[in-house]
This record gives sequence, C-alpha cells and structure tokens, in this order.
Amino acid sequence: MIKKWFVTGTDTEVGKTIASCALLQAAAMAGYRTAGYKPVASGSEMTPEGIRNGDALALQRNSNQLLRYEQVNPVAFLEPTSPHIISADEGRPIELSTLSTGLNELCLLADWVQVEGAGGWFTPLSETTTFADWVVAEQLPVILVVGVKLGCINHAVLTAQAVQNAGLSLAGWIANDVQPAGKRHTEYMATLKRMLSAPLLGEIPYLSVLDEKTSLGHYLDLSPFTN
Repeated sequence: MIKKWFVTGTDTEVGKTIASCALLQAAAMAGYRTAGYKPVASGSEMTPEGIRNGDALALQRNSNQLLRYEQVNPVAFLEPTSPHIISADEGRPIELSTLSTGLNELCLLADWVQVEGAGGWFTPLSETTTFADWVVAEQLPVILVVGVKLGCINHAVLTAQAVQNAGLSLAGWIANDVQPAGKRHTEYMATLKRMLSAPLLGEIPYLSVLDEKTSLGHYLDLSPFTN
C-alpha cells in the first residue's frame, strides 16, 4: 500500500524541508522505497541544468529512488515570493492537474511519497486556488511542522483546525527547533502536545551546522504510521 503524506508548516521558514528530509530518511530506515515531491517551488536559482530549487534538491538527495529533478519539482520559479504572484507575472499558470500527474508518477516508483508544500496551509497558487485545495482534492493526510518559537502555539492550533475543517486527517506533527531552546521551551512543547490532537512524531533540535550529510531520521518515530 502506497503511503502519501503532505507536509505543511505553521508559516514559511519553519523547517518543512528539514522535516521532510527527516521523514524520508526515517521511512528509508523502515524499509520503504521513498520519493520526495516539491510540486511548486519559488526562490530558485538558474544553473547550467536549468532552474533548481534548494529544497527540491534536498528532497531529491534524500529519496532512495533515483529521480530526475523534474520529477521532484515540476513547477519552479526564480523569485522568492508567493507562487500565485510570480506565476501571474510570468504568465505561467499553475495547473492542479500538473501537480496530480507528478504525484501519480511518483506513486508508480515508490511506496512512501513525501509531498512538501510551499509556505503555509493556505498558500495561493492562483487568484482562485490554494495549495490546500489541491491537498483536499488528492485527500492527502497532513503532517504539520511547527517551528518552535514565540507565537507557534497559536499558529499551530489554527493550522491544525484548518486542516481538520477541510475534512482531512492531521496524521501527526513535528516540532522543529528553529532557534536554540529558550527559557520557556518546555512549556511551549507541553502546551503544543496538549492542544494538538495528532501524535508528535518527534522533535528536531536546533542544529547550528546542517548540510546534505546531516542525519535526521533518528529524531522521528514513524510507529503511528507503520504499526
């Protein structure tokens, strides 16, 4: 049975890619054939091979199936802004069917497909659609990444409610320490555990050095998904 997950965050820059790479590593250790998917990415660079996004490259590296870049990231933009803005500016509409075609292709190659969103839950893809609309259409269970810092509790609860109000399963959440643990870190974590009904899959500590060789999978417990 193919396991498909959508990773969203409480905001941008909360560590969705770090968490997605950790999930891919943990799933590989559990024996799954893994594929990461970043269907839409902005904030990319032009290379001799074409447009490349750093987050998508990280997912490609951490997939244990050999994937072409375009399979990981079919829609890429250079400017680091909301996808609907740069899409309209460049006259390149983001078609939800393109996202679905890419997802279906990866499901033929892997039995664990990790989909990473862009920004937060309601990131617009056009004037009339958001990333959430596509996730609902695909009925993907959601994993929430919480960047642990001041304000994260409210953002986490609001995002969790939005996911559940859309009729989707909030399958779990990951705490990502985006800064060194502060004075109230223990209280923040205790409150998040109490207010989020989904299981905590793990906490990724603040890492001052993070590169492509960093081992992350051991921070997570996938037993809620594999039992």
